[in-house]
Amino acid sequence: MAARCQFLFAACAILSGFAQRLAAPQKSTPSASRPASLAATSSAPAPNAARVLLLPRRMVSGERATLAVLDVSGRLTPGAAVTFSNGDHLKTDATGRALFVAPLNPGVLWGSIDGRPGRVSTMILTPVEASASSLEISATPRIASLTDRFEILGKGFCGDADANQVDIAGHGALVLASSPIALTVLPPMEREPGPATVAVSCAKKDAPAFSTTFVELELKADSSPLKRGEHRTLTVSVHGTAEKISLEARNLAPDVAELVGGNPARRLSSGGEEENIAQFEVVGKKEGTFLISIRLVPTMTRPQRTS
Repeated sequence: MAARCQFLFAACAILSGFAQRLAAPQKSTPSASRPASLAATSSAPAPNAARVLLLPRRMVSGERATLAVLDVSGRLTPGAAVTFSNGDHLKTDATGRALFVAPLNPGVLWGSIDGRPGRVSTMILTPVEASASSLEISATPRIASLTDRFEILGKGFCGDADANQVDIAGHGALVLASSPIALTVLPPMEREPGPATVAVSCAKKDAPAFSTTFVELELKADSSPLKRGEHRTLTVSVHGTAEKISLEARNLAPDVAELVGGNPARRLSSGGEEENIAQFEVVGKKEGTFLISIRLVPTMTRPQRTS
């Protein structure tokens, strides 16, 4: 059985379906206003479904920032409660995101979803450290997944996510989280695998365009039920580059199956024009549904400018 990789690979006992992309439709064109398409719908996940907190990697003391919360399928989750290590609390709005002001004290700040284990860190910088007269991009992924978020680091971005415009090969991308010095972006659905030009702008400021290679990941796996003690191989095919890329698998149901190599486990794809693959193995602990998340591990580099 083969299926295009979405935000997660959901490998079930019957492999009946794979986790879906963000439920919110992509914007067809960039817009500085919050689009109506991101409003909560009847299909929006409930707050107790929140699983993933997205914070900008860096924020600026006293400046605006936007975070996002996703469910296990990668859908934006309205009404999710988030607590910070400094005692601040907030909830995501109808779009599954939240606009807030970063704390005044520089240093490491931790955030967590209420009622969920684990926490996410971000670094608070001073306004002097983050000051810039123009929009500058300092680091981007050399290779990114078409169906997963990626980061852009620099200076001069807008803290309100929708005030940033990110254009990938002529299509508007969705900014999930943002601060004046970091963006977390989801590529548009219209993209095909391969190199693409990325342009970023905010508040009438434009950064020089750069190039990133976007890849598509395809999962091939046996669709029959997993039994106790059974070994099963998950093969991920990489489309869009012949380079070797690093992939990371996380076992989200460790009581049902064991992920060989630890949790998480990393593999380097084979590389090659005709077949570029990586393989992971799971072992059944009991019969039931198992869930494996497989993501590209990005390598951040200085942007490759385009003419």
